[in-house]
Amino acid sequence: MNHMDGRSFSAAQDFLLEAKKFWTTQMYPLLRQQDQAMAATGAGPVHARMQQSDLYPFFAWMERHLQRMKYAGRYGLAPWHDTQRAELEQHLSAISIDIVPGFALPPYYRSFDVHQHPGGLMGDSLAGFVYERGARSTTPLDKHFDLHHRFTNLIAQWMQPQRILDLGCGFGKSTRPFAQTFAQAQLTATDLSMPCLKLARHLDAKEHIGHVTYLQADACASGLPGARHDLVTSTMLLHELPLPHLRELFAQAYHLLEPGGWTVHLDFLPQVQPGADEFTHFIHAGHSVRNNEPYMQSLAAFDLKGHLQGLGFSDISIEPFAENDQALQADYPFWRFPWTVVKARKPL
Repeated sequence: MNHMDGRSFSAAQDFLLEAKKFWTTQMYPLLRQQDQAMAATGAGPVHARMQQSDLYPFFAWMERHLQRMKYAGRYGLAPWHDTQRAELEQHLSAISIDIVPGFALPPYYRSFDVHQHPGGLMGDSLAGFVYERGARSTTPLDKHFDLHHRFTNLIAQWMQPQRILDLGCGFGKSTRPFAQTFAQAQLTATDLSMPCLKLARHLDAKEHIGHVTYLQADACASGLPGARHDLVTSTMLLHELPLPHLRELFAQAYHLLEPGGWTVHLDFLPQVQPGADEFTHFIHAGHSVRNNEPYMQSLAAFDLKGHLQGLGFSDISIEPFAENDQALQADYPFWRFPWTVVKARKPL
């Protein structure tokens, strides 16, 4: 067993977070400036320019290895939570989550360590705790949970849903803002990961939220009855899906929605962002590789609008989303995820 004290763990994680902020606010702007200067001299396409860059190898190394150290290093999230195993497992021991009939874990889900999380989100009973702690520093310049409330508030501007289905809910980080904002709604949340679902129920209880039904189900083959929801939503799920599963997710959403209902998803699409260019596409594609998220690139290349139209959806919009008040300014200098809202309606 890895023995470490809490002070050392916190100090190491704080150091990694500050290093990620340096990468975000210092290295990224400098790399972009360097690339613009090389592009102005006609130095070829972006991948050729980055091969000439003296900064890009360090930028890429830091992105890869800060994440590795965050999760699996000497003071990483996985070894730290292992030192708390008995206590943490006790928190979840009495929690039971229903499994939809016919549920099967898709093979791709265990085929790699997503986010460099050792074993992925099904590899250990503590995977939910590790993921929850990791999510706190996913966006180093913002409070990560703020964007979930921003997303929920955006939806509240045009609808007051009564029957919500949150797909790929994880440990409930996307679900709880819906539960708090639409307290009168019937709310169902599904995920593949049983450790995450149990933690979601545990965290709900701590916040006195008792009206969410959590189910272990595949968002792409939910096993749920159709035409029962007026909102089917997900947050940071689309880019985690292989293309055939991504196609099926939207077919499932159409099936699950009642006529007039909306499907709304918060995810990553670099091409719709202000100032998007080949450099931002290159950096996004590199993040996909370095962070073990291989389906980001297929999502970015997918004809979402055409697919939604083909399924029969109307009122389709694909728009950039601001995770903070400055994020969508054309001259925003820092690295950020290309947050995007995909919205479509099932006709009456």
